[in-house]
Amino acid sequence: MNANPLAPDSLGPTVCIGEILVEIVATDIGTGFLDAQPLIGPYPSGAPAIFIDQCGRVGGNAAMVGAVGDDDFGRVNVDRLLRDGVDVSAISVDPEFPTGSAFVRYRADGSRDFVFNIAQSAAARFGWTDAVQSLIERSGHLHIMGSALSMASAVEVIDKAVGVVKARGGTVSVDPNIRKELKLDEATERRFTHLLSMADLLLPSGEELERAAGVESEDAAIARLFEIGVKEIVLKRGADGASYFGHGNERIDVAAFDVKELDPTGAGDCFGGAYVACRRLGMSPSQALTYATAAGARNVTVRGPMEGAGTREELDSFISTTKRRS
Repeated sequence: MNANPLAPDSLGPTVCIGEILVEIVATDIGTGFLDAQPLIGPYPSGAPAIFIDQCGRVGGNAAMVGAVGDDDFGRVNVDRLLRDGVDVSAISVDPEFPTGSAFVRYRADGSRDFVFNIAQSAAARFGWTDAVQSLIERSGHLHIMGSALSMASAVEVIDKAVGVVKARGGTVSVDPNIRKELKLDEATERRFTHLLSMADLLLPSGEELERAAGVESEDAAIARLFEIGVKEIVLKRGADGASYFGHGNERIDVAAFDVKELDPTGAGDCFGGAYVACRRLGMSPSQALTYATAAGARNVTVRGPMEGAGTREELDSFISTTKRRS
Protein backbone atom coordinates (compact mmCIF):
# COMPACT_ATOMS: atom_id res chain seq x y z
CA MET A 1 0.00 0.00 0.00
CA ASN A 2 1.04 3.60 -0.61
CA ALA A 3 1.63 5.85 2.38
CA ASN A 4 -1.44 7.46 3.90
CA PRO A 5 -2.11 10.60 1.82
CA LEU A 6 -4.06 12.34 4.59
CA ALA A 7 -2.41 14.57 7.18
CA PRO A 8 -2.33 13.03 10.66
CA ASP A 9 -5.02 13.98 13.16
CA SER A 10 -2.36 15.57 15.35
CA LEU A 11 -1.74 18.35 12.79
CA GLY A 12 -5.12 19.91 13.51
CA PRO A 13 -8.84 19.34 13.08
CA THR A 14 -10.73 18.22 10.04
CA VAL A 15 -12.85 21.22 9.06
CA CYS A 16 -16.08 21.13 7.07
CA ILE A 17 -17.67 24.26 5.62
CA GLY A 18 -21.30 24.71 4.63
CA GLU A 19 -24.95 24.59 5.51
CA ILE A 20 -26.31 23.82 8.97
CA LEU A 21 -30.02 22.98 9.02
CA VAL A 22 -32.77 21.37 11.00
CA GLU A 23 -34.76 18.60 9.38
CA ILE A 24 -38.47 17.99 9.91
CA VAL A 25 -39.63 14.57 8.72
CA ALA A 26 -43.12 13.41 7.72
CA THR A 27 -43.91 10.16 9.50
CA ASP A 28 -46.22 8.77 6.82
CA ILE A 29 -45.39 7.73 3.26
CA GLY A 30 -46.80 9.82 0.44
CA THR A 31 -46.23 12.66 -1.98
CA GLY A 32 -45.48 16.21 -0.95
CA PHE A 33 -46.85 18.51 1.73
CA LEU A 34 -50.19 19.67 0.31
CA ASP A 35 -52.18 18.17 3.18
CA ALA A 36 -51.83 18.39 6.94
CA GLN A 37 -49.82 15.42 8.20
CA PRO A 38 -47.85 14.20 11.22
CA LEU A 39 -44.26 15.47 11.40
CA ILE A 40 -41.34 14.69 13.68
CA GLY A 41 -38.28 16.78 14.46
CA PRO A 42 -36.38 19.05 14.58
CA TYR A 43 -33.29 16.97 13.86
CA PRO A 44 -29.84 18.57 13.44
CA SER A 45 -28.89 18.30 9.78
CA GLY A 46 -27.10 19.68 6.73
CA ALA A 47 -24.68 17.42 4.84
CA PRO A 48 -21.51 19.17 6.10
CA ALA A 49 -22.80 19.10 9.69
CA ILE A 50 -23.67 15.40 9.46
CA PHE A 51 -20.20 14.64 8.08
CA ILE A 52 -18.36 16.53 10.79
CA ASP A 53 -20.56 15.18 13.58
CA GLN A 54 -19.69 11.61 12.62
CA CYS A 55 -16.03 12.59 12.30
CA GLY A 56 -16.03 13.90 15.85
CA ARG A 57 -18.15 11.11 17.23
CA VAL A 58 -15.80 8.39 16.00
CA GLY A 59 -12.87 10.12 17.70
CA GLY A 60 -11.43 12.44 15.06
CA ASN A 61 -10.33 16.02 15.70
CA ALA A 62 -13.23 17.94 14.08
CA ALA A 63 -14.50 21.51 13.56
CA MET A 64 -17.34 23.19 11.66
CA VAL A 65 -17.67 26.51 9.78
CA GLY A 66 -21.20 27.75 9.12
CA ALA A 67 -24.03 29.78 10.61
CA VAL A 68 -27.25 29.29 12.53
CA GLY A 69 -30.00 31.63 13.66
CA ASP A 70 -30.42 32.89 17.18
CA ASP A 71 -33.21 30.40 17.78
CA ASP A 72 -33.94 26.95 19.15
CA PHE A 73 -33.23 25.31 15.79
CA GLY A 74 -29.74 26.80 15.87
CA ARG A 75 -29.21 25.67 19.44
CA VAL A 76 -30.31 22.12 18.54
CA ASN A 77 -27.46 21.98 16.02
CA VAL A 78 -24.72 23.64 18.06
CA ASP A 79 -25.56 21.58 21.14
CA ARG A 80 -25.39 18.34 19.16
CA LEU A 81 -22.06 19.16 17.56
CA LEU A 82 -20.60 20.19 20.90
CA ARG A 83 -21.85 17.01 22.54
CA ASP A 84 -20.17 14.92 19.87
CA GLY A 85 -16.78 16.60 20.21
CA VAL A 86 -16.90 19.13 17.35
CA ASP A 87 -15.21 22.54 17.69
CA VAL A 88 -17.99 25.10 17.07
CA SER A 89 -15.88 28.24 17.56
CA ALA A 90 -16.28 29.22 13.89
CA ILE A 91 -20.08 28.77 13.76
CA SER A 92 -21.62 32.23 13.72
CA VAL A 93 -25.04 33.10 15.14
CA ASP A 94 -27.10 35.38 12.90
CA PRO A 95 -29.39 37.71 14.90
CA GLU A 96 -31.71 38.45 11.95
CA PHE A 97 -32.19 35.29 9.88
CA PRO A 98 -33.55 31.93 11.12
CA THR A 99 -31.67 28.66 11.09
CA GLY A 100 -32.01 26.86 7.76
CA SER A 101 -34.57 24.08 7.46
CA ALA A 102 -35.53 21.09 5.35
CA PHE A 103 -38.92 19.36 5.41
CA VAL A 104 -38.72 15.80 4.07
CA ARG A 105 -41.35 13.26 3.05
CA TYR A 106 -40.64 9.81 1.69
CA ARG A 107 -42.56 8.39 -1.25
CA ALA A 108 -43.53 4.72 -1.62
CA ASP A 109 -40.66 4.12 -4.07
CA GLY A 110 -38.07 5.48 -1.62
CA SER A 111 -37.63 8.85 -3.34
CA ARG A 112 -38.09 12.02 -1.34
CA ASP A 113 -39.89 15.36 -1.54
CA PHE A 114 -38.12 18.33 0.08
CA VAL A 115 -39.07 21.86 1.06
CA PHE A 116 -35.86 23.77 1.83
CA ASN A 117 -35.13 27.15 3.34
CA ILE A 118 -31.42 27.74 2.86
CA ALA A 119 -31.01 30.82 0.67
CA GLN A 120 -33.20 32.97 2.95
CA SER A 121 -31.77 31.62 6.18
CA ALA A 122 -28.71 31.97 8.37
CA ALA A 123 -27.26 28.86 6.69
CA ALA A 124 -26.24 30.97 3.67
CA ARG A 125 -24.90 33.90 5.69
CA PHE A 126 -21.38 33.43 6.97
CA GLY A 127 -17.95 34.49 5.80
CA TRP A 128 -14.25 34.81 6.55
CA THR A 129 -14.22 36.12 10.11
CA ASP A 130 -11.44 36.29 12.69
CA ALA A 131 -12.83 33.12 14.27
CA VAL A 132 -12.79 31.31 10.91
CA GLN A 133 -9.23 32.46 10.18
CA SER A 134 -8.06 31.31 13.60
CA LEU A 135 -9.58 27.88 13.04
CA ILE A 136 -8.27 27.41 9.49
CA GLU A 137 -4.74 28.45 10.49
CA ARG A 138 -4.56 25.54 12.93
CA SER A 139 -6.42 22.97 10.81
CA GLY A 140 -4.95 19.80 9.38
CA HIS A 141 -7.58 18.77 6.87
CA LEU A 142 -10.37 20.41 4.87
CA HIS A 143 -13.42 18.47 3.66
CA ILE A 144 -15.40 20.04 0.79
CA MET A 145 -18.85 19.07 -0.45
CA GLY A 146 -19.85 19.94 -3.99
CA SER A 147 -23.24 21.17 -2.81
CA ALA A 148 -21.49 23.98 -0.89
CA LEU A 149 -20.25 25.45 -4.18
CA SER A 150 -23.76 26.82 -4.80
CA MET A 151 -23.45 29.04 -1.70
CA ALA A 152 -21.47 32.25 -2.22
CA SER A 153 -20.64 32.45 1.48
CA ALA A 154 -19.19 28.93 1.53
CA VAL A 155 -17.24 29.51 -1.69
CA GLU A 156 -15.52 32.57 -0.19
CA VAL A 157 -14.33 30.59 2.81
CA ILE A 158 -13.38 27.46 0.83
CA ASP A 159 -11.30 29.44 -1.68
CA LYS A 160 -9.21 30.96 1.11
CA ALA A 161 -9.11 27.88 3.32
CA VAL A 162 -7.71 25.48 0.71
CA GLY A 163 -4.53 27.49 0.26
CA VAL A 164 -4.01 28.02 4.00
CA VAL A 165 -4.51 24.35 4.89
CA LYS A 166 -2.30 23.10 2.07
CA ALA A 167 0.45 25.60 2.90
CA ARG A 168 0.80 24.21 6.42
CA GLY A 169 1.04 20.62 5.21
CA GLY A 170 -2.65 19.82 5.55
CA THR A 171 -4.78 17.82 3.14
CA VAL A 172 -8.11 18.07 1.32
CA SER A 173 -10.95 15.67 0.64
CA VAL A 174 -13.87 16.24 -1.74
CA ASP A 175 -17.33 14.67 -1.81
CA PRO A 176 -18.65 15.71 -5.24
CA ASN A 177 -22.31 15.57 -4.15
CA ILE A 178 -23.20 16.60 -7.71
CA ARG A 179 -25.41 14.47 -9.95
CA LYS A 180 -24.13 13.42 -13.37
CA GLU A 181 -26.90 15.37 -15.13
CA LEU A 182 -26.35 18.59 -13.22
CA LYS A 183 -24.77 21.36 -15.28
CA LEU A 184 -22.83 23.92 -13.27
CA ASP A 185 -22.19 27.47 -14.43
CA GLU A 186 -18.78 28.03 -15.97
CA ALA A 187 -17.19 29.61 -12.89
CA THR A 188 -18.42 26.87 -10.57
CA GLU A 189 -17.30 24.19 -13.00
CA ARG A 190 -13.79 25.67 -13.05
CA ARG A 191 -13.73 25.86 -9.26
CA PHE A 192 -14.91 22.25 -8.97
CA THR A 193 -12.20 21.08 -11.39
CA HIS A 194 -9.55 23.03 -9.45
CA LEU A 195 -10.66 21.51 -6.15
CA LEU A 196 -10.46 18.02 -7.66
CA SER A 197 -6.84 18.68 -8.65
CA MET A 198 -6.13 19.66 -5.02
CA ALA A 199 -7.91 16.64 -3.53
CA ASP A 200 -5.89 14.08 -1.63
CA LEU A 201 -9.06 11.99 -1.22
CA LEU A 202 -12.21 11.81 -3.35
CA LEU A 203 -15.42 10.32 -1.91
CA PRO A 204 -17.98 10.01 -4.73
CA SER A 205 -21.24 8.06 -4.73
CA GLY A 206 -22.21 6.01 -7.79
CA GLU A 207 -22.36 8.11 -10.94
CA GLU A 208 -20.61 11.05 -9.23
CA LEU A 209 -17.33 9.27 -10.02
CA GLU A 210 -17.84 9.69 -13.76
CA ARG A 211 -19.28 13.18 -13.29
CA ALA A 212 -16.15 14.25 -11.43
CA ALA A 213 -13.78 12.72 -13.99
CA GLY A 214 -15.73 13.87 -17.03
CA VAL A 215 -15.38 10.46 -18.71
CA GLU A 216 -17.52 7.35 -19.01
CA SER A 217 -16.86 4.00 -17.27
CA GLU A 218 -15.54 3.38 -13.79
CA ASP A 219 -12.03 2.30 -14.84
CA ALA A 220 -11.54 5.28 -17.14
CA ALA A 221 -12.85 7.69 -14.51
CA ILE A 222 -10.48 6.36 -11.84
CA ALA A 223 -7.50 6.56 -14.20
CA ARG A 224 -8.39 10.11 -15.18
CA LEU A 225 -8.79 11.27 -11.56
CA PHE A 226 -5.39 9.89 -10.61
CA GLU A 227 -3.93 11.70 -13.63
CA ILE A 228 -5.23 15.08 -12.46
CA GLY A 229 -3.78 14.64 -8.97
CA VAL A 230 -6.25 12.77 -6.74
CA LYS A 231 -4.28 10.44 -4.45
CA GLU A 232 -6.99 8.16 -3.06
CA ILE A 233 -10.55 7.34 -4.16
CA VAL A 234 -13.31 5.71 -2.14
CA LEU A 235 -16.47 4.93 -4.07
CA LYS A 236 -19.68 4.64 -2.06
CA ARG A 237 -21.95 2.01 -3.62
CA GLY A 238 -24.88 2.04 -1.19
CA ALA A 239 -26.41 -1.42 -0.79
CA ASP A 240 -23.52 -2.81 -2.87
CA GLY A 241 -20.89 -1.74 -0.33
CA ALA A 242 -17.87 0.40 -1.12
CA SER A 243 -14.51 0.29 -2.91
CA TYR A 244 -11.10 1.79 -2.21
CA PHE A 245 -8.75 2.65 -5.08
CA GLY A 246 -5.11 3.60 -4.64
CA HIS A 247 -2.27 4.21 -7.07
CA GLY A 248 -0.65 1.09 -8.47
CA ASN A 249 -3.96 -0.68 -9.15
CA GLU A 250 -4.61 -1.15 -5.43
CA ARG A 251 -8.24 -1.99 -4.77
CA ILE A 252 -10.28 -3.09 -1.76
CA ASP A 253 -13.97 -3.99 -1.94
CA VAL A 254 -16.21 -4.37 1.09
CA ALA A 255 -19.78 -5.66 1.23
CA ALA A 256 -22.57 -3.59 2.74
CA PHE A 257 -24.07 -4.49 6.09
CA ASP A 258 -27.50 -6.11 5.94
CA VAL A 259 -29.79 -3.70 7.77
CA LYS A 260 -33.42 -2.60 7.63
CA GLU A 261 -33.46 0.93 6.25
CA LEU A 262 -35.62 3.42 8.12
CA ASP A 263 -34.16 6.73 6.98
CA PRO A 264 -31.36 6.89 4.35
CA THR A 265 -30.69 10.63 4.73
CA GLY A 266 -27.15 11.24 5.93
CA ALA A 267 -25.77 7.76 5.27
CA GLY A 268 -23.16 8.93 2.76
CA ASP A 269 -22.15 11.83 5.00
CA CYS A 270 -21.65 9.51 7.99
CA PHE A 271 -19.64 7.18 5.74
CA GLY A 272 -17.36 10.04 4.72
CA GLY A 273 -16.96 11.43 8.23
CA ALA A 274 -15.95 8.05 9.60
CA TYR A 275 -13.57 7.29 6.73
CA VAL A 276 -11.71 10.60 6.91
CA ALA A 277 -11.41 10.45 10.70
CA CYS A 278 -10.19 6.86 10.69
CA ARG A 279 -7.59 7.46 7.99
CA ARG A 280 -6.31 10.58 9.77
CA LEU A 281 -6.08 8.55 12.98
CA GLY A 282 -3.70 6.20 11.14
CA MET A 283 -5.94 3.31 10.16
CA SER A 284 -5.33 1.32 6.99
CA PRO A 285 -7.70 1.73 4.04
CA SER A 286 -9.29 -1.63 4.90
CA GLN A 287 -9.96 -0.66 8.53
CA ALA A 288 -11.26 2.78 7.62
CA LEU A 289 -13.49 1.33 4.90
CA THR A 290 -15.02 -1.12 7.36
CA TYR A 291 -15.78 1.61 9.89
CA ALA A 292 -17.13 3.92 7.20
CA THR A 293 -19.44 1.26 5.78
CA ALA A 294 -20.66 0.47 9.29
CA ALA A 295 -21.25 4.16 10.04
CA GLY A 296 -23.38 4.63 6.92
CA ALA A 297 -25.35 1.44 7.56
CA ARG A 298 -25.94 2.15 11.25
CA ASN A 299 -27.22 5.62 10.46
CA VAL A 300 -30.01 4.40 8.15
CA THR A 301 -31.51 2.28 10.93
CA VAL A 302 -32.52 5.39 12.93
CA ARG A 303 -34.89 8.20 11.98
CA GLY A 304 -33.07 11.51 11.63
CA PRO A 305 -30.06 12.39 9.44
CA MET A 306 -27.37 12.12 12.14
CA GLU A 307 -29.18 10.26 14.90
CA GLY A 308 -27.38 7.01 14.05
CA ALA A 309 -23.85 8.46 13.96
CA GLY A 310 -21.75 6.04 15.99
CA THR A 311 -18.83 6.20 18.39
CA ARG A 312 -15.87 3.87 17.87
CA GLU A 313 -17.28 1.50 20.50
CA GLU A 314 -20.78 1.58 18.99
CA LEU A 315 -19.40 0.86 15.53
CA ASP A 316 -17.27 -2.00 16.87
CA SER A 317 -20.41 -3.53 18.38
CA PHE A 318 -22.36 -2.98 15.17
CA ILE A 319 -19.63 -4.62 13.07
CA SER A 320 -19.42 -7.65 15.34
CA THR A 321 -23.18 -8.25 15.46
CA THR A 322 -24.40 -7.30 11.97
CA LYS A 323 -24.29 -9.59 8.95
CA ARG A 324 -22.93 -8.48 5.59
CA ARG A 325 -24.91 -8.62 2.37
CA SER A 326 -23.87 -11.50 0.15
